Amino acid sequence: MASATAVTAVGAVVGVASGSEATTAQATEVAGATLFADVPSATQAQAVSDSFVRQATAQQVSADAAAQKAAEEAARLKAAADAQAKSDADKAAAAAAKAAADKAAADAAAAARAKATSSMSAPGSSAPDASSYSPGSVQAIAAGIVGDSTQFQCFSNIVTRESGWNYTAMNPSGAYGLVQALPGSKMASVGADWKTNPATQIKWGLGYMNDRYGSPCGAWSFWQAHSWY
Repeated sequence: MASATAVTAVGAVVGVASGSEATTAQATEVAGATLFADVPSATQAQAVSDSFVRQATAQQVSADAAAQKAAEEAARLKAAADAQAKSDADKAAAAAAKAAADKAAADAAAAARAKATSSMSAPGSSAPDASSYSPGSVQAIAAGIVGDSTQFQCFSNIVTRESGWNYTAMNPSGAYGLVQALPGSKMASVGADWKTNPATQIKWGLGYMNDRYGSPCGAWSFWQAHSWY
């Protein structure tokens, strides 16, 4: 079957041959108009192209924004997980350190009590020899008397600064012993051996802190603010 364009072109030629007034140029114009009637103009083609570009750009921007948001959320979740893991590890380490310190204090206190009991049970002795008390053994006795590890730490902070755990420490003011009682004879209310027995001094000091400040930690808070208690 002949195409419409071909038919039109042939018709134009026939017309010329039969004496028609149509010219060859007119025939060519008719054929061209038929061939390119449906082809879009350059402006229309550019508009379509620009529309595709805009759509692609918008899709890319949307995809980039979604990817960035997902990355930020992942980073936030990771940071939160890392912080929680560090917090848990710190708590575990602190708990382990406290448990070890409590056990060491308890063991030292038990050893000191056993030593004191052994010395007192020896024939002809009514009390341990004062020269046998080292700072470490005095601390162990204090840990056993005070009991609570937190309160013992506060008690220890005060004694360390007042006497350096020297139960015979004497101040020109008349203060004496581990807790620097002023005057030292106050401690006779607990025992006549207050000059030579750290346990007597510790019991008096603990009672003083509890009566005046509510606890060794209360006394330590006051000491920190005033450098005395």
